[in-house]
Amino acid sequence: MYGNFEICDMPLSLKSNRARVERFLADSGLRLEDVDYYAAVTDDDGNIIAGGGLQGNVIKCIAVGEAARETGLSNKLISHLIGMANQQGADSVKVFTKPDNRTVFESMGFKVIASAPRAILMENGMKGIGRYTDYLRRTRGDRPDDAAAIVMNANPFTRGHRYLVEQAAAQASTLYVIAVREDRSTFSYAERLAMIQAGCKGLDNVVVVEGSDYAISELTFPTYFLKQVTDATDTHITLDLDLFARHIAPALGVTTRFVGSEPIDALTQRYNELMQEQLPQHGIAVKTVERLAQDHQAVSASRVRQAMAEGSLSHAAALVPTTTVPYIIAQKAAMAMHIELDTTPKPGLVDRNDNGAHKDMDLALMSRSIDALLPFMVQLALYGHGCGQQNALPEAEKVRHIGIEAEKAMLTATGGVNTHRGALFAMGLAVLAASWCMAHDGKTEEQPLRDLIMQVAEGFAPTAGTHGNDAVNAHRVMGALDLAKAGYEQLFNGWLPAYRSYLADGADTACHRLLLLIMSQLDDTNVIHRVGYEQAQQVKQEAQALLDGYSAAGMEALNRDYIARNVSPGGSADMVALTIFIHSILN
Repeated sequence: MYGNFEICDMPLSLKSNRARVERFLADSGLRLEDVDYYAAVTDDDGNIIAGGGLQGNVIKCIAVGEAARETGLSNKLISHLIGMANQQGADSVKVFTKPDNRTVFESMGFKVIASAPRAILMENGMKGIGRYTDYLRRTRGDRPDDAAAIVMNANPFTRGHRYLVEQAAAQASTLYVIAVREDRSTFSYAERLAMIQAGCKGLDNVVVVEGSDYAISELTFPTYFLKQVTDATDTHITLDLDLFARHIAPALGVTTRFVGSEPIDALTQRYNELMQEQLPQHGIAVKTVERLAQDHQAVSASRVRQAMAEGSLSHAAALVPTTTVPYIIAQKAAMAMHIELDTTPKPGLVDRNDNGAHKDMDLALMSRSIDALLPFMVQLALYGHGCGQQNALPEAEKVRHIGIEAEKAMLTATGGVNTHRGALFAMGLAVLAASWCMAHDGKTEEQPLRDLIMQVAEGFAPTAGTHGNDAVNAHRVMGALDLAKAGYEQLFNGWLPAYRSYLADGADTACHRLLLLIMSQLDDTNVIHRVGYEQAQQVKQEAQALLDGYSAAGMEALNRDYIARNVSPGGSADMVALTIFIHSILN
């Protein structure tokens, strides 16, 4: 309590709270932006008289009602938000605010780090912009003061990015390529940084620099990630450019900034326009390089992502350096697993409607599991890529080691629940093989892909003590390892052609029909473990019957039945994801 006032949390997930905050901010000429946490000071009648939010370590949406501006509430509210940020591990706190609030924040130890006519960006703490500029100066070393820079997101790194870097490097003594640091893109920051580093190899005067919160970051330039021009865009752009000119460019000795021309994206066009206007005022030249074109279209990351979404590895790979291809393959594997997970309804399996026959899994948990496995899919893809370049057979022991680490990460993400062990094995082998083929042959074809999967699988021994291995020994069915050693014969000879025909008939039900087809043919060791061999045969018959007379109502009814009977065809679900992935890399 502060006199008659109290600071309280305002969860914005509640529509009533969101509406109250929006009305309060509107009275101060502000609007509610994305925040993770919002706190408000209310009077005895519950009216909001002051409020502020946090997104990461950035204070946003600070306002104090006119009647309370002489009470010192703003300082108490700001102290509360700083304390919340510190509890979450922040060692510095930033704030976007109006220029006329500068004095209030300066009294609390904040310093201005960037300015725009309608807003300023301030920061407190000992490890903020200074820590990043120290890193930049160390990276620069004794290089001269005539360097150039490119700031790029590279989601993913394309041939267009490589062309831009080559053109800029030819005109600079040193070129710094700064990776945008954020994880809202399709590819994570770690993946994008690694792609940029690999893609810039061979250019001796190019130095790849880590990103930060101070160069086109989600925290300091949020409208960039909305990809639309709003009335806040110019302010965010100006703050970002001022940060670059005040801090980043001097630390690196940058006197020129290169950009690629932007014929399509309105936000990037506006960014480039303001860059041309503002950076020369700070003594930084701006040079535009015409975008690389292929098939009469600019080569862009958005074209690559479109090709990935359309399920075409060959089209995506044609737009990127070979060093980017393993990341695309790993991402496509995760996409296939998400497509299977999101398919709804599914009998006995987790989907968007319910948890199926599972009491320890839900959609969010399964999604976290896939996200936890993705970095290891990248490792497998990179390993396969390296072996393919050297014409070497991947070592099963190396693959097994990566798989063990992936499983540990999965179990950590899920609190010990085995969500995707079977999918990890099957998808991991396929990712490895696809990346090997792309590096070795420049393409993926069915037989080389199958041959490599079989060769690597031969190096694995059965895993004793698992439910799947118990079912294999007891009933002489094919387990996950047997299917791999056979080169997924059922998949390539039956499930894949069927899936393609289902897609041709109508994509809305293709995954549902594929699941039923696989359920009707696969000896699913997960089903055998749960309900026994005899009932597992009945499940196959039920799936075939529903496939013959498919309906959404039939899927929902079978789901209710399987929940009651504790049937979960998890092995079939793994094969659905694998079939979707194989289709996408052969397409």
